[in-house]
Amino acid sequence: MSTAPSASAACPLTIFAIPKPFRGHIGIIQRNAITAWTRMNPRPQVILFGDDEGTGDLAKELGLLHFPNIQRNRWGTPLVSDIFAKAEELSQTPLLCYVNADIILFDDFPQALSRVAAAERGFLMVGRRTDVDIKEPIAFNEARWAARVRDQARSEGVLQIARSIDYFAFTRGLYPPMPPLAIGRFWWDNWLIWKARSLGAAVVDASAVVTIVHQNHDYSHTTYGPGKQTLFNSEEAQLNCQLVCEQNPADFAGGLAWRYVYTIDDATHRLTPEGMSGNPRRLWKNFKRHTSHPVGVAQLLTRAVRGAAKRQKNAAPGASRG
Repeated sequence: MSTAPSASAACPLTIFAIPKPFRGHIGIIQRNAITAWTRMNPRPQVILFGDDEGTGDLAKELGLLHFPNIQRNRWGTPLVSDIFAKAEELSQTPLLCYVNADIILFDDFPQALSRVAAAERGFLMVGRRTDVDIKEPIAFNEARWAARVRDQARSEGVLQIARSIDYFAFTRGLYPPMPPLAIGRFWWDNWLIWKARSLGAAVVDASAVVTIVHQNHDYSHTTYGPGKQTLFNSEEAQLNCQLVCEQNPADFAGGLAWRYVYTIDDATHRLTPEGMSGNPRRLWKNFKRHTSHPVGVAQLLTRAVRGAAKRQKNAAPGASRG
């Protein structure tokens, strides 16, 4: 593990990520993104995980903390559980944020995070991204690089749907030990929002005040090819699906894993220029989720009725007698 003084003492934020190998186009956009994080004011602590090609070199070049040794599943895919646990061990800040390594952040990100931290003691902040085609290295030596990228996002970018979640900013200690979910293999990101909600934490949608630039790419860097469908149908993705049902294992066999597919629309709050407010859209989202699965809802109702009957029977006088 290499260390470097990568964070300002005034900044309460640690950003952590696990880049893919720095090859070709994916290498260009990852360098763009990670360099942009170091240009934020105040500068956060940045931790890069993994030993893929180029990660250690970039960490050394930019003065970042690098931890190469992480747990992987039998397919060699890094585990979310180990990355999040190690980030908490290695960081020195009250706020942490996992960010996909192709995401460009600007100064409005720590500003929004500070506003949420002032309003909520325990929270998760998420937000929608804007997809942009960026094919060349960003000229960070030019004073207006951030303005140019933001202008490109406004003029050419496509605001993505609430299902695309590329950063998770949260208070230290929010998450308990996690199941061994594989990063980038579906389900894990939706589960992080569901888990925060299940813990009673505020989940804040900062889309209205934070510009998140996602640099477009294909999926040729994975072993599943350039499309998403093969990846979604893979054994790895199915294992992730099973793991998100940790609290109710029967949900996987019963086809009820949709219960854990939370999106940005499930946020309890919205951050706007005017301040924090409730997010009524979460009610519609939950209604839509359940009405889209009538058979599953019937299963849940049956389970609830049987559970209530069992509890009533156990509580009846003499129920515990031999």
